[in-house]
Amino acid sequence: MRVGYARVSTAEQKTGLQTDALTGAGCERIFEETASGAQRDRPELMKALEFLREGDVLVVWKLDRLARSLRQLIETVEDMQTRGIGFISITEGIDTTSAGGKLVFHIFGALAEFEREMIQERTKAGLKAAKGRGQRLGRPAAMTDTQIKMARSMKAAGDLSAAQIAEQLGVSRATLYRHL
Repeated sequence: MRVGYARVSTAEQKTGLQTDALTGAGCERIFEETASGAQRDRPELMKALEFLREGDVLVVWKLDRLARSLRQLIETVEDMQTRGIGFISITEGIDTTSAGGKLVFHIFGALAEFEREMIQERTKAGLKAAKGRGQRLGRPAAMTDTQIKMARSMKAAGDLSAAQIAEQLGVSRATLYRHL
């Protein structure tokens, strides 16, 4: 069975163009939704995915109707494939029920994985370069060296409790103890 999913982002938009194409593609049931593609929680998409059975095919008018990011798209389609469900995107001509469609989709997946790895490499290189320039990485220190010296001298004087010293320095007791 071919099952369609149509989505528009705002109430002013209509799904007519998509539903016409989905009906023309042989969809017997169409789930329609008004929701941003960036939202992960889309009730009609969830209903459509739950409705699908092994051997069925989910059909969308365009890839961006199913997912906003390539990662989200790949995760959704891979989940369907493990359940024996095909996927068709009319506009892009992708059909995972055919060998050529599977190839195109796997190329998309490989490109997405490549992109993730490139981002990781650039991030690591940037952190290494910053560290090499002596830049301190991570969260800023809660206490300056001056505050630590003041705290030590206040504690040595013995006139104030740890809570009072922390309050005067504007830090928590835990932070004070960590630096002492």
